[in-house]
Amino acid sequence: MKRFLRLFSVLGLGLALSMSAPALAGEKGNAHWSYEGEHGPEHWGGMSKEFEKCSKGARQSPIDITGAAVEKSPAIDFAYKPTKLKLWNNGHTVQVNYETGSFITVGKEKYQLAQFHFHNPSEHTLGNKPFAIELHLVHKNAKGALAVVGILLEEGAENLAYKAVFANLPKNADTKIDADLSINAETLLPSDRTYYRYDGSLTTPPCSEGVNWFVLKTPIQLSKEQLASYNGIFKKTNRPVQPLHDRKIQEAAAK
Repeated sequence: MKRFLRLFSVLGLGLALSMSAPALAGEKGNAHWSYEGEHGPEHWGGMSKEFEKCSKGARQSPIDITGAAVEKSPAIDFAYKPTKLKLWNNGHTVQVNYETGSFITVGKEKYQLAQFHFHNPSEHTLGNKPFAIELHLVHKNAKGALAVVGILLEEGAENLAYKAVFANLPKNADTKIDADLSINAETLLPSDRTYYRYDGSLTTPPCSEGVNWFVLKTPIQLSKEQLASYNGIFKKTNRPVQPLHDRKIQEAAAK
């Protein structure tokens, strides 16, 4: 337990919360980046000094999740409230900024939910298996440390909880849609909240490290049509898996 809690003491991270939003990494003087071609992931580290971690970091995300060590771990306590559904196509993904007052608690650490967004195909893989889309719920604690909850989405039955989001996706870059309704991120979660955990990074430039990753073990099903609504806007919005190096992946076990 002591080792687990030390992993949460990520001090001096110095990340502005806006840097967890993929679009902002390419603004305000930073180098332009994309997911393909000369500005794609294999070139990120050499595009700007601010992006050096993308190629030189040893604790990068995403990863292939395999060989996890089963350990007794605190459950993630989700305390999400409804928020107004305002969607933003920032050119890299569709993002929903979350109103204040929603958070997760893991052990003694409390992280406020800031926003959620999507990647296709999934950034994390399970035993080298990718999923259709991955949802990232981005959180920040009072010390400035980030925690991201990843949810893997696969083709299956229609999911009514996701209907409002996928029915209102902005199709053009730098476009916002106010859907004039509310959504609760709690409904986007699987009923089984057990997780894999590891110490990683942002998956977009500047690829800053010290991010606490929680990838939920149980995938969520969406219909072919729901998945197509996002995939029809973005061809590819994922960073390839990165080397694990000496890191350990923890698989949460029931207490």
